[in-house]
Amino acid sequence: MAKKIVFAGGPATGKTTLIQTLELRGYACAQEVSRQVTLEARENGITQLFVSDPLLFSEKLLEGRVNQFKEAHKNKASLVFLDRGIPEVLAYLDRGNTPYPNHFTKACEDNQYDRVFIFPPWEEIYTSDNERYEDYQEALKIYPFLKAAYDRFGYESIILPKDTIENRISFVLENI
Repeated sequence: MAKKIVFAGGPATGKTTLIQTLELRGYACAQEVSRQVTLEARENGITQLFVSDPLLFSEKLLEGRVNQFKEAHKNKASLVFLDRGIPEVLAYLDRGNTPYPNHFTKACEDNQYDRVFIFPPWEEIYTSDNERYEDYQEALKIYPFLKAAYDRFGYESIILPKDTIENRISFVLENI
């Protein structure tokens, strides 16, 4: 059974870059699910599903992240790195003051990660793209909600320092 390591954080904090670098080095990794959900919605004519229907978007995201968790759990590797975790679905809904059904909370309780690294907002590396609707100011606002979501489910999150990719990878591997 693989240890499930989550890279949590707002947009453009370096999570995907670290995941891709670790994957190139042979580590088992799971990519961010929200991009896929966003692209599928666009194919159906919905520009920003999270903005137009946050609960539907979050339901699809929750399903994808739970499936990712289960796949990581079955992985034969010793470590699996995941680009975001299930509690972040709740964080975004909490940030928008959007109520959600109890099965969202239950999914967080039933699917526990082994370690969580939280990537703080980092203006110097922030970039926007077609799937990202949040600007840097929103990244700053979501950060405390992300931390609170993991705290709520008993995680002792580790704040990842703003540093080079190499130093960040070393920090992660030393703190697993």
